[in-house]
Amino acid sequence: MKTVYSFIGLLITAFSFGQPLATRLDAGLKRLETDEQFKHAILSMYVVDGKTGTVIYDKNSQTGLAPASCQKVVTSASAFELLGKDFRYKTYIGKDYSMASGNKFDAGCLFVIAGGDPTLGSWRWESTTDTAVFSKIAESLKKQKFTSFSEDLIVQDYLYGTTPLPEGWIWQDIGNYYGAACFGFNWHENQYDLALQPGEKPGYPTTISSIKPFLYGIDIYNNIFTGKAGSGDNGYIYSSPFTNTIITKGTIPFQKEPFTISGSMPNPSNEFKNELMQFLAKANITFKGQAYSGIETVIHNTPVHIATHLIDSIFSPPLDSMNYWFLKKSINLYGEAFLKSLAVKKRGFGTRDNGYDSSISIVKDYWSKRGIEKSALNIIDGSGLSPANRVTTNALVTVMQYAKQQDWFPSFYYALPEM
Repeated sequence: MKTVYSFIGLLITAFSFGQPLATRLDAGLKRLETDEQFKHAILSMYVVDGKTGTVIYDKNSQTGLAPASCQKVVTSASAFELLGKDFRYKTYIGKDYSMASGNKFDAGCLFVIAGGDPTLGSWRWESTTDTAVFSKIAESLKKQKFTSFSEDLIVQDYLYGTTPLPEGWIWQDIGNYYGAACFGFNWHENQYDLALQPGEKPGYPTTISSIKPFLYGIDIYNNIFTGKAGSGDNGYIYSSPFTNTIITKGTIPFQKEPFTISGSMPNPSNEFKNELMQFLAKANITFKGQAYSGIETVIHNTPVHIATHLIDSIFSPPLDSMNYWFLKKSINLYGEAFLKSLAVKKRGFGTRDNGYDSSISIVKDYWSKRGIEKSALNIIDGSGLSPANRVTTNALVTVMQYAKQQDWFPSFYYALPEM
C-alpha cells in the first residue's frame, strides 16, 4: 500500500498541467523509476481514453508482470459474464432410507450436499451466519418430522476433489486466512481467529487465549513471541489442507489485551459437521451414528454414501453481492470459488486434475475472443495470490474497457476498492 501511495504522489508532483497528458504521465513514470523501491523493478503503464479507447500512454503494456490482486478484475468480469450477476450457489439437505427398516419414512443418514458455496457460515450477511445456516437445517428437518436419524451425518463435500489449492501458492501464505483453500464445502470463509496473549514483556513467548471457531482434532504448536509495543502483526501460521498440526512463528506487539491473527481451516467440513451435530442435539435432533465428510471416505478409499432424497436447499447471496466483498475486501477464497464454478457450469466437474485447469482455459478462451492474447493472461489462480501469475497491463485495461460496456458494470464498478 505504501508503494501505491508513493506512486501516486510522485506522479502528482511531476505533473505540469500545461503539458499534454501523455507528457505528464511519462514524466511521472520516469520520476517513479528513480525511486529506490523500484531500483530493480520493471514498470508498466497503459492508459486509454475511457470513451473512445484511444491509447494515451503505453509503457511496457505487453510485458507480463505479477498482477497480485489486480488480477481479481479479470476473475470478477469473467464471473459476471459466464455465471451471471444473479448466480447463486446451492447447498442441498438430503437423506436416504433407514438401512435397518427400509421404510422411506424413516431417516437413515442426513446429508449436507456441498455446491462450492464460499459464503456458508460467513458473518457478512445475516442469511449466511453459522446460526442462520444451522437454524435453516434444523427447521427443515423438524418441518418434515425428521428428528431421529438411525445412522450418520455426512457432509458430501467432494465436488472439487482432494486438491483444493491452486498451483504456485507458497507455504508462508496457505496457513493464513488470505491463503484459505477452496473446498467443495467451505465454512466461515475457511477462516479461524487465533487470539494470543502477549508475554509479560517483549521477547517473552505468547500463549493461546482462544480459537474461534474451535478447531476439532487439531494440535497447534505456538512459537510466536512478544515483540515491541506497536510493532504490528508479524505472526505467521503454517498448515495445509487436511493436516492435523498447525505451527505458528513470528511476533505480535506487546500489549495487555490478547492480539488476534487469522488462519485458514485445514478441513472446514470437519469444523462444520461437529458444530452442526451439537446444534442439532440441542434442537432434539439426534443421530445413532457419527459425523464425517465424504472427502474422508475418498481419501481412505472406503465406500461413499449418497443421498437418495432431497429435503431442502440453502442459497448463497447473488454473485454481485459476493463480488462486492471479493473486490472491496480482497477475499481470495471467493475468486477461487468463482473460477472453479466456471468449470462446473461449463463442463460439469470442478476437480483439480481436470476442472480447475480447464477453468483457466475457459477464462483464456473467453477473453481471446475479445482481443486478449492467451499468453497475456498467464494465470494459475483466480485471486492473484500466486507469485507465478503473469498478466499484462494491456490485458487488464482491455478487460476494464469491456466491462464498462456491460449491463452489470454498475455492480462491478461499485465493488472496486478505493484508497
